[in-house]
Amino acid sequence: MKYNDLVNMYKDFKEKYKDNAYKYVSKLLQNAKEIHKKDWEKLPTPNKDHEQSWRAFKGKNLEKLIIHIIKDEVESLGLKIIEGNTLERKNSANLSEELNRVKRNLLIHYGEFGSHLPDVDIIIYNPDNCKIIAVISSKVTLRERIAQTGYWKIKLLADKVTKHIKVFFVTPDEDGTLTIRYPAKKGRAIVEVDTDGSYVMSEIKVEESENVKMFEHFIVDLANLLRKK
Repeated sequence: MKYNDLVNMYKDFKEKYKDNAYKYVSKLLQNAKEIHKKDWEKLPTPNKDHEQSWRAFKGKNLEKLIIHIIKDEVESLGLKIIEGNTLERKNSANLSEELNRVKRNLLIHYGEFGSHLPDVDIIIYNPDNCKIIAVISSKVTLRERIAQTGYWKIKLLADKVTKHIKVFFVTPDEDGTLTIRYPAKKGRAIVEVDTDGSYVMSEIKVEESENVKMFEHFIVDLANLLRKK
């Protein structure tokens, strides 16, 4: 099971569900897990733990799938989109001049303890000036990283170079944390107060707000964000 297999599966979902295909990402991942397990059984990992192997595969490739889904529309706005670890896995000497500038525009400074990149999965930036427009964390459930995402928003706000960067969370929300607005679960409260919003890839109805919306609104909101700048 490889990332390209996920993309091909999504293309099949796109043919079947059209513009609503994003709502069935959880179903796609369930189907992919079955294929992944059959492949894994042919060559199991040393610890014989398929769940661990699957979690690693799913976490790494969900963000890639989200990029695949929105890449063309993001680029139609004159922006670029990259994986967050593109900047992490290379030292500055091995980055292009453009990505070097992007990296510098995202660094968070910790005084004598140096400068570090926030843990984000996706970066959207303007290639004309390398200014970062938004960063995205993407996880299957909120409990995996939402508090950390709120922390990075607070740190980015603290510096005049990074305070404009929007911090979003994209999720299939498989544990239903975002479904109900009131009474809010802890994850929903963090999204509403400590991030710039979350976009939900689910077929389950969500009580939307200014900060919690279905994924179909993402590109429209991104375009509106650009108009306000």
